[in-house]
Amino acid sequence: MTGSTAGLLDAAFTHLARLSDDTGLFEHARYATPRREHGYCLDDVARGLVVLCRQPPPWHLAGSSDPLAERYLAFVVHAQSSDGRFRNRLGFDRRWQDEPGLGDWWGRALWALGTAAARSPLPWVREHAMYAFDASVQQRSPWPRSMAFAALGAAEILAARPAHQGAIDLLIDAAKMIQRPEPGSAWPWPEDRLGYANAALPEVLIAAGQLLLDAEAGYHGLELLEWLLATESGPGHLSPTGSQGWHAGEPRPGFDQQPLEAAALADACARAFEASGDARWIAGVERAVGWFLGENDRQVALHDPGSGGGYDGLHPQGHSVNQGAESTLALISTLQQGIRIAGRR
Repeated sequence: MTGSTAGLLDAAFTHLARLSDDTGLFEHARYATPRREHGYCLDDVARGLVVLCRQPPPWHLAGSSDPLAERYLAFVVHAQSSDGRFRNRLGFDRRWQDEPGLGDWWGRALWALGTAAARSPLPWVREHAMYAFDASVQQRSPWPRSMAFAALGAAEILAARPAHQGAIDLLIDAAKMIQRPEPGSAWPWPEDRLGYANAALPEVLIAAGQLLLDAEAGYHGLELLEWLLATESGPGHLSPTGSQGWHAGEPRPGFDQQPLEAAALADACARAFEASGDARWIAGVERAVGWFLGENDRQVALHDPGSGGGYDGLHPQGHSVNQGAESTLALISTLQQGIRIAGRR
């Protein structure tokens, strides 16, 4: 799988560059062409910074400048307010369209800054990202997913700087927000229904077990992830929760299935393997990769072999024809985990 997956990853990075300009990353595309009228959003630029710092694109030379990563970092920092919150939407006219807040984009910005501070090969990127992370780490969002995304950035910091108190406190607080049901509950999930990027919640608990030595949180995270992977699987393939969410008793499969969900599962299963050494989590990553390759409820590929882009979703009739930023980044992230985990077999 590694050789073919690496080729797909290179092509997906090429499409990411196609979606980018001198300001940031366009949110939407019609087919493979960026839709400038929709502008940019911090959510996507932050996700882009994460994948670029995890693994440089094929045109990057070791020790050299990575213009795309630096451009994305500049966008993230530009979105940051003086009190540590973030704006999300920037029009093509370079004017912000919203006020600073603490939604998912705040969490993803901290995830990106933590990843850049810990993993970028460029010292000036690490330093600036660390400074910006510290300026926002004292904030707290009322929403569990936003806190979960931010905590994944804190986990990146702690892997490099185990004594960083701001990251420790953020990871602790995020783990506390993930409710634990009563023993024997028929619905073990900490929310009333499954939503989006669901696997980020158990991943935070697993990270707390790894990095804070909170064995109870880590064990609960592995249990939740096991349940989620089983729930979001059909016969021999991944069947992610659709965009309307899901609760027990509702029909499956659900649509529209989003690439973001497969990517979150790949991330969480990769962390579960690191934490436990249990090879069954490798199969979880491979199932997420397979979903993009055509092992899904409609048996169609979720990537365009010509452009390299990721299709925006899986519908009852097949895949979307559009290849926007979120789906392409989800494809890149999942392929990165697939390549990394294949090397650990």
